Amino acid sequence: MSNLPFAATRPISISRVALKARDADRLAQFYRTVVGLQELSRKDGAIVLGAGQRPLLVIEPDPSAKPDDPRSAGLFHTAFLLPSRADLGRWIKHAIDNHIPIDGASDHLVSEALYLTDPEGNGIEIYADRSPDDWSREGVMIKMATIRLDIPDVLATVPAGDPGWQGAPEDSVIGHIHLRVGDPAEAEKWWHHQFGFDTMAKYGSQAVFLGTGGYHHHVGANSWQSAGAGRRDPARSGLSWVELAIAGDAGESSREDPWGTVVRTTRKAA
Repeated sequence: MSNLPFAATRPISISRVALKARDADRLAQFYRTVVGLQELSRKDGAIVLGAGQRPLLVIEPDPSAKPDDPRSAGLFHTAFLLPSRADLGRWIKHAIDNHIPIDGASDHLVSEALYLTDPEGNGIEIYADRSPDDWSREGVMIKMATIRLDIPDVLATVPAGDPGWQGAPEDSVIGHIHLRVGDPAEAEKWWHHQFGFDTMAKYGSQAVFLGTGGYHHHVGANSWQSAGAGRRDPARSGLSWVELAIAGDAGESSREDPWGTVVRTTRKAA
């Protein structure tokens, strides 16, 4: 665990995310070529992708699924955390060279991130964290913001003669998930009660960021597009489930948040 990013070494971290796909092969191809994941296995139609031998993303085929509704509860984005700032620079160069459409690029003080959307409308964040020693605190919370990313400065971290992007590095992980919910305050209470998450930051009343072990957030929840949303329609594509890895003797379990998002748990590897 010592080589993994800080986010993955906390008592609870994100293990895997599963997406229900209308066209699983097309979606898997996108995550291979754009995000740089490797295909690890296929079973009963499900495609497992990851970095190194670490499974991160499961794509479950459902050709009859209705398209996701961005105004409903569900997935805002899956956030793939790269091990270093230079890795982020390599991915940015990869995006430039391959004309990959980008939705946004932000400096969040604790991290630097780029945003994009997959072919079925699922949000993606590609990011690198700054050192936790450099995070500023406001009382018990961590100071976060959204300002313009200095892309040339990130690109400058890639050494001259570097071979460039070779796919997601072995120690890449899912650093966090960000959910669309009907009420962030209700989501905050649910994650506190169910898993003991701490509130790390808030953007007014519309977004909350929760984490464990001092990480800036393993889970984000916002109502920017989904205020007042009820339970998710299980017949739609998009998020199928999220899996948390929990340290200690916690066994496997499955529960649903107030909007029907399935949250599974597994025991964190020693």
